[in-house]
Amino acid sequence: MADFKRLPDTEFELMRIIWQHKPPVTTARIIQELGDSVNWKPQTVLTMLVRLIEKGFLSSERVGKERNYTPIISESEYMSLETGEFMFRYRGNSIGSLVKTMYDGKDLTEEELTELKKWLKEKEG
Repeated sequence: MADFKRLPDTEFELMRIIWQHKPPVTTARIIQELGDSVNWKPQTVLTMLVRLIEKGFLSSERVGKERNYTPIISESEYMSLETGEFMFRYRGNSIGSLVKTMYDGKDLTEEELTELKKWLKEKEG
């Protein structure tokens, strides 16, 4: 995705729903998953889905009366791009400084510490 642009929060929310399901995902399923968490009309959802297609994040196919959506970019690919953008902006600072800034005043869970230690061991070895 050469012309990557960060997704607005609303479009990212739609992509998260799509990534959670085995593709393709129907419009009805997306609207159902949104439920009461957002107060969007179906037309608003459709407009955002069209934007995601235009941006190259989704492909769409009409099957009968329903429209199916398939992600073109995986969640891990997108998160890698998003993280890369963040790290580019943060350059010049150490990784330790980054972690300290993110968790200053917050306790890491045992699971988070274990995951971090595992990652560090993989990088060392």
